[in-house]
Amino acid sequence: MSGPQQPPRRIAVSGPRRHRTGGYSARAGAADLHAQPRLGQVYVRSLVRDQLRLSLGVLAVLTAVLGGLPTAFALIPALRTADVFGLRLAWLLLGVVAYPLLVGAAWFHVRHAERVERDFTDLLHGPDRPPPLDPPPGPGAG
Repeated sequence: MSGPQQPPRRIAVSGPRRHRTGGYSARAGAADLHAQPRLGQVYVRSLVRDQLRLSLGVLAVLTAVLGGLPTAFALIPALRTADVFGLRLAWLLLGVVAYPLLVGAAWFHVRHAERVERDFTDLLHGPDRPPPLDPPPGPGAG
């Protein structure tokens, strides 16, 4: 027998994890932004403009597709009464197809927003500094 067993070391949790696997943050070059305020304003304005353009693009597509369905049903009365697999087409589109569309749009938005942030971080590091190391691949990465 070995000596007395020590209880496992306690870890104080004071907040949520701040680092996500696979995510990128523009905080890497915050000191650069503070060192040159005018340049920082240009960079941040560019980041905000790119994020806004992406968000408005996703919103426009969702509005056109989901907002266009009621318009199509109003303009083409045959769509209101059409049946697919014993279900009304309107219920099938609005109750079943709309949710995967929303999930896909959210996935697209997050993926491209992270790319915009990664490009922003790369821009901050400039050509004279090496880019930050990529985070380790997550589960399922091949």
